[in-house]
Amino acid sequence: MPKYAKYRSNTDYAIPETMQAVIAAGTGFENLRVAEIPVPQIWPDQLLARVDAAGVCTSILKLIEQGEKHTYINGWDMKKWPLILGDEGSLTLVKVGENLKDRYKPGSRYAIQPAVNVGPIVHRERYNNKGEGMFKCGVGYSLPGHLAQYICIQEEVLRGQCLLPLPDDEMAYFEVSMAEPVSCVYSAQQRNYHTLKDSPFAERRPHMGILPGGVTVIVGAGAMGRMHAELALRFKPATLIVSDLQQERLDKTVIAIGQKAKESEVRLVCITADKLGQTVKELSGNKGADDIILAVGIRPVQQEALGLLAPGGVANLFGGLPRGQHILELDAIAVHYREIKVVGSSGGDPSDMAATLDAIKNKEIDPGNYVAAVGSLDNAVDVLRMIKETKIDGKAILYPHIKHTPLKTVDYWDKQQEIDFLDRQLV
Repeated sequence: MPKYAKYRSNTDYAIPETMQAVIAAGTGFENLRVAEIPVPQIWPDQLLARVDAAGVCTSILKLIEQGEKHTYINGWDMKKWPLILGDEGSLTLVKVGENLKDRYKPGSRYAIQPAVNVGPIVHRERYNNKGEGMFKCGVGYSLPGHLAQYICIQEEVLRGQCLLPLPDDEMAYFEVSMAEPVSCVYSAQQRNYHTLKDSPFAERRPHMGILPGGVTVIVGAGAMGRMHAELALRFKPATLIVSDLQQERLDKTVIAIGQKAKESEVRLVCITADKLGQTVKELSGNKGADDIILAVGIRPVQQEALGLLAPGGVANLFGGLPRGQHILELDAIAVHYREIKVVGSSGGDPSDMAATLDAIKNKEIDPGNYVAAVGSLDNAVDVLRMIKETKIDGKAILYPHIKHTPLKTVDYWDKQQEIDFLDRQLV
């Protein structure tokens, strides 16, 4: 039997005593390593899952920089109790706590929404003030993360309803892992809203999301910006303008969604940043953009974009600005007379993750467009360095149960490629 088929269908989960995991024992890259640690022994209200694939998220860099000062860490002594990193992954349950056996079965597949809207339940003594005043926890922070061969799913995750069954058990491992970053995009687009009237005497009604038939602008064509562009097609704007400094990224956008835009009858225009203002004027008839999604965290770019909004237009500050450069000027006259709006978000919730898994299953977005590299768990620290140095344009997917292998760069990834890769590399 091929390795992938055996791995996928095996129900005799021989759980080892130890596992590999990417751990952080303090701030800085010098405190990151792949370590051999004990496989977690779960408590009666916990689950143990095999991690089948894991993504390496940019947000880990903030944790590396801030360490115990990070909001989700809140004084937790990382040297004494190192953290298992990773907020993106695809899971198969292998062991169920005694109190949960009527609800969960080994072999079931899940994804986790890592931003858990529940305060600490386990190990409260490790936080400042025993976690008092904390109303949120993070998987891959003080809760065990996905960059490991196995993950303990703690009470916080279950109480927050953040463990989500898959809409289709045949989904590729990488697709499930990619659901977390895609869900951030899905969630952000739901924050855009427009006030519509069907006639002069009709009541105003809200429309959540990008304006159908309008002009949408995506500023920034990195991987997250390209995800925004593809998901924006669901709303069928008349024109979708994607802008970036790098022509290579714009070319990737056309390759990824050009045909899909045509089939959706959406005019896709990819232009360099120096042409953005003039292009918006020309294609909107001097009206401006109905929706602008700022997928770059650069203050002058965000400031300039606010001036491109049409009456009633929405600017979505998706790309976070660094502290110290985070103040923008807002034209109160434009807010008052032109009714422009500024919105933002910092991730999704379980409903966004569930909707995203459905969107991937229904091919509303192809996450394979945004995979830039695949490899084994031992590549994680190098990938984080690549992210910090902006040497990777897309997501790295790591497979924790394969043998050590060099990181492989890819232009696109799909289920068959994943199967072939795992057939070669699974231990």
